[in-house]
Amino acid sequence: MTSISSTLGVGSGIDTSSLIEKLATAAKEPKEAAIKARETANSARISSLATVSNALSGFSTALTGLVEGGSLSTQPTTSDAAVLTAKAQPGARIANLSARVEVTQLATAQSLVSGYAASAGTAIGQGTITLGVGSRTMDLTVGPDNDSLSGLARSINAAGLGITASVVTDSAGARLTLKGETGAAAAFTLTPAAGTATGLADFAYPPAGDPAKGMTLAQGAQDALLKMDGVSVSRATNTIDDLVSGVTLELKDARPGTAVSIGATRPTAALGQAVNDFVGAYNELMGILKAQTTAGTTTDADGKTVATGVLSGESALRDMKRQLAGLTSMKLNSGGGVATLAEIGVVTNRDGTLTVNKTRLEATIAADPAGIEAMFNPGQYSSNPLVQITSPMGRAKPGTYEVTDVTPQAGGTSAQGKIAGEAALTTGEGLVASVKSPASGLVLKPLGAVARATITVDIGIAGALKSIRDALLADQGGLSTTTARYTAESKTIAADRTKMTDADTTLRSRLTRSFSGMDKRVAAYKATQSFLEQQVNMWTKSDS
Repeated sequence: MTSISSTLGVGSGIDTSSLIEKLATAAKEPKEAAIKARETANSARISSLATVSNALSGFSTALTGLVEGGSLSTQPTTSDAAVLTAKAQPGARIANLSARVEVTQLATAQSLVSGYAASAGTAIGQGTITLGVGSRTMDLTVGPDNDSLSGLARSINAAGLGITASVVTDSAGARLTLKGETGAAAAFTLTPAAGTATGLADFAYPPAGDPAKGMTLAQGAQDALLKMDGVSVSRATNTIDDLVSGVTLELKDARPGTAVSIGATRPTAALGQAVNDFVGAYNELMGILKAQTTAGTTTDADGKTVATGVLSGESALRDMKRQLAGLTSMKLNSGGGVATLAEIGVVTNRDGTLTVNKTRLEATIAADPAGIEAMFNPGQYSSNPLVQITSPMGRAKPGTYEVTDVTPQAGGTSAQGKIAGEAALTTGEGLVASVKSPASGLVLKPLGAVARATITVDIGIAGALKSIRDALLADQGGLSTTTARYTAESKTIAADRTKMTDADTTLRSRLTRSFSGMDKRVAAYKATQSFLEQQVNMWTKSDS
């Protein structure tokens, strides 16, 4: 069927389809241009914000990764890694580390093995067998549902006493193997209840009565034994994090009579390079900010002139510049010595970029390498060795907190003390800072009575930059709210485009109806004119 628009003008002889197109286009073009300009500007702002956000995140992530990699912090060393290794704990200060450790015995876990059964599903006898680990016991019932090696293994694993059970099958049959945790205190027993079916006696340990029955001890549970600077100590595991302050030891082999020296190496060259790398990355970020906030024009790859500085005037970007500029004067080290980037030779130029005074930096590294290391690495430390920090680095906000009236756990009484002026919550041997305290998140372990001590938490340059990034990119942060505003504007523009399209469609329909009606009337007028002309011609001929 021929559409109305295709027949327009047939009656009148006027190209009304072209006329409608021109009228509708004339009405739509200004609105289309305005919406297109809004879309282009808004898309440019969203893209620029993404560029800034990615640059800030990239800078922060790279610096954090460098710090976490340990290349900017003093690392412990050992004279014989085959005997033991050492690793710095997060936030530790170990510059003056010096110790000698002799490992005489490694910690081991008790393991037992049963005699052979035909298979893992072979019935072993029903009844009750008690699993005991130290003062903890649990009765395990063997019934129709678990009367087998694999069934007993499942029950032991489900007991939650730290014993791992498995069934090992070889050419001779299947055997039940049990393994506990390391340390003498983790030794365990299996005791069938009196009157239990005789089959469960094959899994007793230690064997009761007949020594031929019961499980066989493959390895006994024992503590690690070592000497620290001549002082004998024992630990339940081979991973020891409470013997050398700020260092985790991993025992590898027992070598009675062999003392392993523990020392430390400081990365002075890496620290100097890190300062220069920081300044370079900072200037790159500031260059991106300048390009996005300074109004002007540039030429793109196609030779077209395009606007720059589309974020000019944005308060979030001004705030970001201000916070970044404050990094050079921010106190990053509370432990004494140099504390700010400005003090080590990082100079702020008039245009906001940074440069490094090489002479001053080298002199500071030579005079106070510990201070520069502390500026880059987050740290937390106590002024008194009798007050240990057990909360992980980053749990408590940076600052200096006073701890008073501290007493350790003793005689069934929990540890007591105040942190930052607030009574600490107690968890046995630990003290937890009150949530109302500025030190919230800090957890301490008193080793002795202390009247007063100071806890210091430093976040370092990476932590300071991360705080700026997180604040700006938080849900209510400057960059996030600005991005949300422009995203909402995109939706508004899309809705306005839909309205414009709908209005164009409505206008075209109205014009089509109007011109269609006009065309019909003109056609009628022409038909009347033709009739009248015919009549006049007939009258004229009849008169002649």
